[in-house]
Amino acid sequence: MVASGEIGREIVAAGYRTNLHDQGEGFPVLLIHGSGPGVTAWANWRLVMPELASQRRVVAPDMLGFGYSERPQDRHYNRDRWVDHALGVMDELGLEQVDMVGNSFGGGIALALAIRHPERVRRLVLMGSTGVSFPITRGLDEVWGYEPSLEAMRQLLDTFAFDRSLVNDELAELRYQASIRPGFQESFAAMFPSPRQRWVDSLASPKKDIRGLSHEALVIHGREDQIIPLQASLTLADWLERSQLHVFGRCGHWTQIEHANRFARLVNDFLSEADTMASGAY
Repeated sequence: MVASGEIGREIVAAGYRTNLHDQGEGFPVLLIHGSGPGVTAWANWRLVMPELASQRRVVAPDMLGFGYSERPQDRHYNRDRWVDHALGVMDELGLEQVDMVGNSFGGGIALALAIRHPERVRRLVLMGSTGVSFPITRGLDEVWGYEPSLEAMRQLLDTFAFDRSLVNDELAELRYQASIRPGFQESFAAMFPSPRQRWVDSLASPKKDIRGLSHEALVIHGREDQIIPLQASLTLADWLERSQLHVFGRCGHWTQIEHANRFARLVNDFLSEADTMASGAY
């Protein structure tokens, strides 16, 4: 079962076949999805890609081991390998510099990439982001410990969203079917095996490195997030010198889905400031 739109186009990035979506024109923004079971770039970003692409080029890959991108035979995953994959996407598409939007796990990858290669990133958007250490939540432990069943997927989706009306049987079936594609569960289980606190810590970047970033950063979080605690974004906003923080009330972990229009406007406005400054009209 493949959802309409999940398959974009295929490139080879960092040596791996990579499924990605590439829409719009203008300064590029690279969207890095989260790490929930059955996730794809399309599932994560489908509601906001059209609006973002109205003003800029949007590139949204399925990250290594996720979705319809290749799964390494050695099933070895870590932050540096995912950073290398994201850089490989940029290099293959000839993108010398991008704005980056990272969701949850993807925020930790975006932050690490900006630290390692600050010249490749113009602005950062971190949404419900990892990247700092925190005591693992019950919700995140359940996400990373997912064992495939339709009921388990329904329960996870309830944890993701504050507004339960967004979690219907169709979405649960879609994500469940995605989670049982051949090779998926073996790959997913290899990413974050128990004990899982170590994976929160491994996605975190050192405080001094985060404080050393000079990028303008927009930090976004849902107040009722049960997966990544709001405190993680408060810490990021404190450590990132040139940051602003936006907290959505009555919102769980899915800011880009539960408040899709507001999220897209917020991000477009933030990134458009850099467009204006680059044109000399600011």
